[in-house]
Amino acid sequence: MEHLHSRLEAGVATITLDHADKRNALGAAMVEGIVGALERFEAARARAVVLRAAPGVRVWSAGHDVDELPESRRDPLGWDDPLRHLVRRIENFPAPVIAMLEGSVWGGATETVFACDLIVAAPDVSFAVTPAKLGVPYNVSGMLTFLNAGSIRVVKELAFTARPMSAARAEQLGLINYVVPADAIEAFTYDLARGIAELAPLSIAVMKEQLRILSGAHPMTPQGFERIQGLRRVVYDSADYQEGIRAFKEKRKARFRGE
Repeated sequence: MEHLHSRLEAGVATITLDHADKRNALGAAMVEGIVGALERFEAARARAVVLRAAPGVRVWSAGHDVDELPESRRDPLGWDDPLRHLVRRIENFPAPVIAMLEGSVWGGATETVFACDLIVAAPDVSFAVTPAKLGVPYNVSGMLTFLNAGSIRVVKELAFTARPMSAARAEQLGLINYVVPADAIEAFTYDLARGIAELAPLSIAVMKEQLRILSGAHPMTPQGFERIQGLRRVVYDSADYQEGIRAFKEKRKARFRGE
């Protein structure tokens, strides 16, 4: 794929996002490329994967490609949304996936990063969860990804304010593992990946799957699930949802009316 590069060296795989014109937005084509690379690396028995952007980027990824979201009366973030495929593929990959971050991380890219097993960030990195800026109702599985990454108060802050959170604060809150100077982040991340690659891969794969199952063990009644889905329909059937998507595409501030 033209805007995605991948390689495998000594058991450590690398996937590099390289579509600066689209701010590495996670549209269908980009997601398909990442998922395909992960499938190839699983077949090749990679022992660790580094997910990164091209060096020196200002935006690691802008998240969902808003141009691909429907404007009204259809769930914008359903089970078959490309990002859902990507998050599930990262979570189900049998070896650790390490997010190596430079620049800002927006929206669905924040969820993608939080789905990774380890996160290494440069000091200039920031995270923003932005559905409230677009009038988009985030999906249930995505909310669980955030809740598995941090406390409910931190998730509420990110979701309700849409304000960027610095890498330093994210590290303090336990959302990410390391903040490393930009000139040392590549060496640090690959040293971490190579160290993992030298350990017992079956042991790590089993522990990762155990933790995935345990982190998803949130009891919910069928009635509760239907209630949550119904709440989301209120949003994506609304005039505010249409306004948020159109405002983004027209590069103007949205005028939300709560209806």
